[in-house]
Amino acid sequence: MLINDSPVSGTGRLSLRSHPILISAGIVLVAGLIVLQLVAMRNGFEGPLHSLAKDFLGTPKSMSLPWAGFALALVGLTNPQRIRALAAAVALDLLFAVGRLLFGGPFAIGNGPTLVLTGIGLYAAVAWTGEQRRSALRGVGLGALLILATKVGDVWLQITVLTRPLVLDEYVQLADRALGNPSWVMGGVVDALGSVGYGVLHWVYIELPVAAIVVALYQLRNGWPSHYLVRTFLLIGLIGPLFYVLFPVVGPDFAFGTAGEGSQLGNYWPAVVPNVVDPAAIPFDTPAPRNCMPSLHTAWALAIFIHSRGGPRWLRWGGTFWLVCTLMATLGFGYHYGVDLVAGVVLCLTLESALRDPERGWGWFRVRLVVGGAVAFAALLAGYRYLAVEIAEYPLFFGPLILGIMGAVVVAFHASFFAAPGSALGRWGGRVEDDPVPVRAAA
Repeated sequence: MLINDSPVSGTGRLSLRSHPILISAGIVLVAGLIVLQLVAMRNGFEGPLHSLAKDFLGTPKSMSLPWAGFALALVGLTNPQRIRALAAAVALDLLFAVGRLLFGGPFAIGNGPTLVLTGIGLYAAVAWTGEQRRSALRGVGLGALLILATKVGDVWLQITVLTRPLVLDEYVQLADRALGNPSWVMGGVVDALGSVGYGVLHWVYIELPVAAIVVALYQLRNGWPSHYLVRTFLLIGLIGPLFYVLFPVVGPDFAFGTAGEGSQLGNYWPAVVPNVVDPAAIPFDTPAPRNCMPSLHTAWALAIFIHSRGGPRWLRWGGTFWLVCTLMATLGFGYHYGVDLVAGVVLCLTLESALRDPERGWGWFRVRLVVGGAVAFAALLAGYRYLAVEIAEYPLFFGPLILGIMGAVVVAFHASFFAAPGSALGRWGGRVEDDPVPVRAAA
């Protein structure tokens, strides 16, 4: 019976003893949020609980993120339940938005979906049983996790400023010369595109979660597949920011341009490439997050591109558009160096390799992808830090080497998950004749 498979007692209530791991994870999550809130309060910036409270009853920090989390929560409901939940979220959002405007506040949305998402979770936990409860709580959990991960990420960016007063931009800029200083090149391109081009790129850049939700909802339209985009998105967000502390970099426009607000080495970007000769860690007092290495926007946009491959033409074109525009924006806005993007690509493919096609198990094909990707990622970062001078002096050797390392990871990933089963490349990648056709398989 379904009721025997769900964490409920005979009265239909949740049995906490039946899910000790989930309860422990919840306790750790709450404790972590409280600790981060205390750190934020002590250092004078907004903490995750304060930000979350504003999503409920104040002015939400983001207008799209609460709706993105709410959209994920709807996956676990039936169509009639989705219609009622959506209507309630829209009505509440309009009520809050109008109320803010009447009292002279800013226009913002996001309260409605946050409140309804929470209501769905509470009602499912108390009133529903069996598969209905499991599916609803899974959707609510994913939506809530997406929202909470962003709140935690905002605090983590502030922590990188507090803990890493020195940044390594001189090293990265030197290494970037081997790729032809792409940020300086793309900065000129974005200037030439004018206000319209800038506006499109800026919207694509800041609304990356919207594209992710579109792809994820397509994947989840018929239930819960073994792997889907949200899993990769969250893992990138969990692993990637650790390197912000290990390899603190602020980006070209901050270290070498006007966005540095007095901490920059000069106003070079994007007109003039600085002549760094003897790189060193430089003090940086401007409160800019050390969030360049690796480029997580690149990693997330690439994950969207990969997962859109299994969809219809409009989804595949959308994934391509988002990837191209994101790469242009990260470079053209002076947020990243080219070598950051290379590291982001390798990180994405390594983590995606660990998650994709779980039904195939952990054979040699997966072990070599994950281990090889991790080694490649570590080698790139070590090279940027300790061989920056040599990389800049011998660009004809190191430029192709850096791109070749990335290319090798790309080819190995394609061979293991997208090459035609039974082909020479597919056999090398562990794809046998009875594997699904890669392009039309569930992304």
